[in-house]
Amino acid sequence: MVPLVHAPVPLIDPEMLLLAYREGIFPMADARDDPEVFWIEPRQRAVLPLNGFHLSRSLARTLRRGRFRVTCNAAFSQVMSMCAAPREGDEGGSWISHRIQASYERLHALGHAHSIESWRVEKTGELRLVGGLYGVGFDRVFCGESMFSLESDASKVALAWLVATMRRAGAELLDCQFLTGHLESLGALEIPQERYLDLLKAAQRPYAVPPASAAGGAAVAGDAEGAGAGLALPDAFGALLEEAAGAGFDSSPGKFIAQALTQTS
Repeated sequence: MVPLVHAPVPLIDPEMLLLAYREGIFPMADARDDPEVFWIEPRQRAVLPLNGFHLSRSLARTLRRGRFRVTCNAAFSQVMSMCAAPREGDEGGSWISHRIQASYERLHALGHAHSIESWRVEKTGELRLVGGLYGVGFDRVFCGESMFSLESDASKVALAWLVATMRRAGAELLDCQFLTGHLESLGALEIPQERYLDLLKAAQRPYAVPPASAAGGAAVAGDAEGAGAGLALPDAFGALLEEAAGAGFDSSPGKFIAQALTQTS
């Protein structure tokens, strides 16, 4: 008997994905292996005001101590896989299907999807991915898709870096999609979809790429063609690293991030 060979599930067209996000819509699936997607437009939308991020004392302490090494676009696919991994007590399965993951990996290659990673530095010097987040960026908008954490504060540290980086990039809107207790504790709030669409429209304006030297750019992995039309997140991340080094925090940039968020939150 000749084994059946299933044709690859077609990716969601990148242009259609971006158009959906620009209209306030995003895809989900019923299960990891589900080839179908459905499009979501929530009646209520969670957003995290960039000037309203809640930096708790414990999180500020974690940042200052440099428990995690933080990167941008260094392990996008790995972050997506960890976000899609089964979680304790979750019997419904992940909404991040293989088709959705492949589609966002393509979007990442085109410069429109980004990840922030938190790494644990092992005694051997090797890095172990313990937390992170990913999402879609365009103009002055970042739509956070999912986050994961294997250690306490790992995803919170990634989010703190995202907020600081978005501020550096001149971004205006951090979309969290659905409000959870975890996000609410960090400053997220819920608004009607109509209000979200107003904010989304206002934030779809050209941006000025923040200055970053070649060294800052080299610190970012994952840049590719088409990045000019996206949010300048990787460039802003590199610029933050440069500013931290210039302020004497090259060995502990988390102190610089904690200081910046404390002064402006």
